[in-house]
Amino acid sequence: MGVAEDIAKLELDLRELIIKYEQYFFGIEKREPLRLLDAVERAVRRYQNVSIPNTSHRFKYESLVSTLSVHKQKWARTNRLIEEGKFQRDRFRMSLHQAERAEKTEKKIATAAPPQDAQIENIYQQYVNARRACNLPVESVTREKLAEAINRQKPALMEKYRCRDVEFVVVIEGGKPSLKARPKNP
Repeated sequence: MGVAEDIAKLELDLRELIIKYEQYFFGIEKREPLRLLDAVERAVRRYQNVSIPNTSHRFKYESLVSTLSVHKQKWARTNRLIEEGKFQRDRFRMSLHQAERAEKTEKKIATAAPPQDAQIENIYQQYVNARRACNLPVESVTREKLAEAINRQKPALMEKYRCRDVEFVVVIEGGKPSLKARPKNP
């Protein structure tokens, strides 16, 4: 084979190598194309110390060598990021999984029944009695405000404690009544 044919084959092999690495990084290929990389590097070394008299062939060879060098640096950096768990594709997949989990928990929360009126009434009465016991005003406390606070906090607490339901209890701490949540798994 002549120089022109070797350079043309090198160009085709380099294109194939770039495609194989992209497939590897996208998860299509399971293994890094090291054999093809080795073959391309051998083809590059073949003309490394040889003077190529034709200027266009020499230019083509040197541009292919520099392209390989740039891609090797990129591939090494990408492999390092994969090993460190910082590769963008992996982060994208992770964010998709997190979004799916959040969607599932929102569905669970939506299907969980809001506190019934009897429960809210019971908590409201306990809270008002606790405020009176602590000599605090009760005029500003309404059932609606209490129900709104419970409904607002319940989904976040269910997510935090990873439970199906949360039970609220009135406790007095530091001379002030407050609502405490207790996870409840049926």
